[in-house]
Amino acid sequence: MSKINKEILKKAFVNLVTAKAMTEVYEENFKVVSKYVHATSRGHEVIQTAIGMHLQPQDYAFPYYRDDAMLLAIGMKPYELMLQILAKRDDPFSGGRTYYSHPSLRDDDKPKIPHQSSATGMQAIPATGVALGMWYKESEKLNNPKEEHPFVVCSLGDASVTEGEIAEAFQMAALKQLPILYLVQDNGWDISANEAETRAQNAFEYAAGFHGLEAVSIDGTDFEESYATLESVIHKIRTERRPFLVHAKVPLLNHHTSGVRMEWYRDDLEEAQSRDPYPKLKKLLLDGGFSEKELNSIETDALDQIKNSLTQALAAEDPRPEDLFTHDFAPTTITEETGTRAPKGAEKVVMVDCALFAIEELMAKHKECLLYGQDVGGRLGGVFREAATLAQKFGDNRVFNTPIQEAFIVGSTVGMSAVGLKPIVEVQFADYIWPGLNQLFTEVSRSCYLSNGKWPVSMILRVPIGAYGSGGPYHSSSVESVVTNIRGLKIAYPSNGADLKGLLKAAYYDPNPVVIFEHKGLYWSKVPGTKGATSVEPSEDYILPFGKAWVLQEIWPQEEEETLSIITYGMGVHWAYNASRELKMTDKIEIVDLRTLHPLDYETVFKSVKKCGKCLVVTEEPSENSFSRALQGRIQEECFQQLDAPVMVIGSENMPAIPLNSVLEQTMIPSTEKVKAKILELLNY
Repeated sequence: MSKINKEILKKAFVNLVTAKAMTEVYEENFKVVSKYVHATSRGHEVIQTAIGMHLQPQDYAFPYYRDDAMLLAIGMKPYELMLQILAKRDDPFSGGRTYYSHPSLRDDDKPKIPHQSSATGMQAIPATGVALGMWYKESEKLNNPKEEHPFVVCSLGDASVTEGEIAEAFQMAALKQLPILYLVQDNGWDISANEAETRAQNAFEYAAGFHGLEAVSIDGTDFEESYATLESVIHKIRTERRPFLVHAKVPLLNHHTSGVRMEWYRDDLEEAQSRDPYPKLKKLLLDGGFSEKELNSIETDALDQIKNSLTQALAAEDPRPEDLFTHDFAPTTITEETGTRAPKGAEKVVMVDCALFAIEELMAKHKECLLYGQDVGGRLGGVFREAATLAQKFGDNRVFNTPIQEAFIVGSTVGMSAVGLKPIVEVQFADYIWPGLNQLFTEVSRSCYLSNGKWPVSMILRVPIGAYGSGGPYHSSSVESVVTNIRGLKIAYPSNGADLKGLLKAAYYDPNPVVIFEHKGLYWSKVPGTKGATSVEPSEDYILPFGKAWVLQEIWPQEEEETLSIITYGMGVHWAYNASRELKMTDKIEIVDLRTLHPLDYETVFKSVKKCGKCLVVTEEPSENSFSRALQGRIQEECFQQLDAPVMVIGSENMPAIPLNSVLEQTMIPSTEKVKAKILELLNY
């Protein structure tokens, strides 16, 4: 008789044969169900069933694309999974937007599953972010004391463990001792490349290099071993609050995906079949007192259910064309400028302090607000002193240093947001954002849309940007064109401290991901001609909504005169403002400060351009293939009939990097003098 009771064994068998029947029915109806790519759990069913049976509603799960048996084990119905395989309108995960077994779930009675991408390693960072959020909530006593401690399971295929982002996740889990289980299902294959070609060691051996991450290796086809091991490991995670890795060896008994057939390249199919978990579990039940007839009946019922579910799913409604346009962003209540922008008697402060005071006010008011990144902790308070004193005021759990891990800094916010926190994170320089772009694009920006609105990511990413003081090629770049091409982000680029404070407040109360570019040369107004970046500090209640441009220098319509609208943002505002004054043309030049790059206030832009008849876009970025070129084209298209000259752009020279030498740096980037020359060229056109 098995050590595991009969009810658990029966439940496991029902789950396995249901998943197995789905695979078989999909194969029988291959031409119908393979319109969209899918993978199945065949060969992995036992370990997936075992983990699913241990999960509770307060837990968080990050399944990977082969985990349909896990989804069944937490209570999903075959019909619901089939709605996804057929990309139907009522697909409960994404409304027909994403692949089969790419779940996102927020049901009260099931584990929570935030959105994730195709889950070939990228999910480890958001999952670890959830565990980091649990750690923070417990340390600050924000957790629910009435429920058993939750934990996170991050499911991984063995091939994905070679990803660099896995190392970042393991490092932080071990460093902070986070309540997470990395469940690695090792079937020995990538797609057509096997483990001998691609891995120097398996995941169990790899985990040994991360001190504090305990690892166990098991036979993932043995239900008794899988269930008992996971029961023990999960109990330790719940009570001891530390990370584990379980490495489960399994065979892959079906195709990698419906689009990559196993018979094309596999030479181990006979050996893999010898490790099939199905006959092993069936024998376990027979030895445990179940009859052959009883088990055959379970299998027949499962097969009938799957066939009926497929018939029903095929008849379900497809998404409607209008469904394309929902849930790109979660709705925000921040739509109007509120509060006092310039309180009487308040002192002027530099831009960096406006940001610092905004975050201090937010942290004092909201315990769920926390700040992390490289060097923002108590010893330094940020390389620009943009976090000075915050760690001392709010503690090392709320304001802390991270390793040099831009991917983790960005991607962990997905998990932090999922447990109800509001992380404010930063990368030290815009040049350092590149390792974080995978997470920003794949996980952060798409979460709301691909989860059909269930999991918007509420976070703020601060990015010091721009050329200042011979920063050279690794501390001076402008990257807004890359980031504005990532749909699903809100993006600010303020030119002064008051705007920065108001936009930070708006970003905090917005349920969507926000990137704020903060020009280093404006932080202290040390660059000649940037005193305008200093501001009377707005009051604590001041909020500036996104998508509201500012006409900081407004002119009246002048039919008989040549007039010009300058559209700009960030440092460009100061070049334009100074140029108009030095030319003594403040009555001929209107200046529009965009303030936010997405949403962009096209209404104000077009109104200004149509009034003036000529337009110059000023940017610090190299202008070719850029955000500003796209804006130029949009203005040209919308305002063509009112234009008296082509819309022009001035930006940095189109060179690969900003050189260190100050002469070369100044030759590279725009300036007041260069903007003056461009203004005269355009006015004289």
